[in-house]
Amino acid sequence: MFAANGHFVVGVDVCDRILDALGRGETSISEPGLGEAVRWAVSEGRLIAKKEPEPADAYIICVPTPVKPDHSADLNYIERAVRSILPCVRKGNMVILESTSPPGTTRDLVCGILRETGLIPGKDLYVAYCPERVLPGRILTELVHNSRVIGGINNESALRVLELYSCFVRGEMYITDSVTAEMCKLVENTYRDVNIALAAELAMICEKLGINAWEVIRYANKHPRVNIHQPGPGVGGHCIAVDPWFIVQKQPKTARMIELARRINDSMPRYVLERIKSLLKDIDGTRRICVLGVTYKPDVGDTRESPVIRLISMLRAEGGYSVIAVDRHADYEGSRDRDLYEAVRGCHLLLLAVNHREFERVDFRKIRERMAYPCVLDTRNFWRAEEVEAAGLSYHLLGWGKETDEEGPGGGVPVPAGRGIGCAEDR
Repeated sequence: MFAANGHFVVGVDVCDRILDALGRGETSISEPGLGEAVRWAVSEGRLIAKKEPEPADAYIICVPTPVKPDHSADLNYIERAVRSILPCVRKGNMVILESTSPPGTTRDLVCGILRETGLIPGKDLYVAYCPERVLPGRILTELVHNSRVIGGINNESALRVLELYSCFVRGEMYITDSVTAEMCKLVENTYRDVNIALAAELAMICEKLGINAWEVIRYANKHPRVNIHQPGPGVGGHCIAVDPWFIVQKQPKTARMIELARRINDSMPRYVLERIKSLLKDIDGTRRICVLGVTYKPDVGDTRESPVIRLISMLRAEGGYSVIAVDRHADYEGSRDRDLYEAVRGCHLLLLAVNHREFERVDFRKIRERMAYPCVLDTRNFWRAEEVEAAGLSYHLLGWGKETDEEGPGGGVPVPAGRGIGCAEDR
């Protein structure tokens, strides 16, 4: 985006594969419009790939901030990135952190390292935190049109960085301090995590009550001030499954609801496992399961923090289960090249784990012919119960307690599948 709007850009990375691809004008990720933009920028000499930083006017740091086993933020990548630019930094430069970080990271860690140069952040260097708000599949559009929060360590830093981003950002840009901007980024994803945890807990409650949580959500969302998100097998991705922990890390005694929501969402793969065990309790020997989808959200290839992969690992650790995955978006144990109808052959359960578009219309009769046991578990409310059962399959839906209904299996009224019920896009 900077290269396309008048700037010369050096892309620095430690991964040779990414650098080699960029040097050829190719991208290492799939994103609409990105390939063409990169080819143009590289061919025009406006974007080059380097292993090490070099002198520049602005340095933008956008490295990973993963969660450690104790749920604290691993800031080693940020620290190493900042230290890598120290030999290059000169008076008047901008240093911008985009990585999602615990509140205070820009002010304390980044500025603390930059002071080792003898330059004073806020006086000699303009330092700010400026997070992205983009959705995979729409990144180039949203980089331009979404609003941005620019958190400077002082007002002058914020104004300089605002001027830089204004070369392509058409959305509103808001100036604040760096700690507020860091907290804003975390809260945006924490709100959704807490909302999804409510939906997940509602699904578990409704199963015990013998009613359909998806119907409850659909009707509750008719209220003009209610927007309950969707339940599912868990929360994944590099944002929602991670960011709330950064708030808990800073205020562990106060962020009680945030931590509880995280733990509820993290528990969903285990809950689905128990549901699978109940559905297949009458099967002798190894129970074969075909899992549709392993990515953390539909129609993307990202498997980071995927709850489905955690579920598969749990099933294998449990023993007595054989699992095969189908997902053309991700190469997980050969999932990308696997045919659905061959994968279900001899299986006892078909698990719809990710609602990719290609799974919307499948031939349930063909699936029934190939399965050893006619059981389907839909964790996304993606398929119509009557259509699945008309093919001779037993349909079960996460959050629908029809098995406990007085009418027995098949009792109750099936709810049409729908994707627009308070959708949380990064789930």
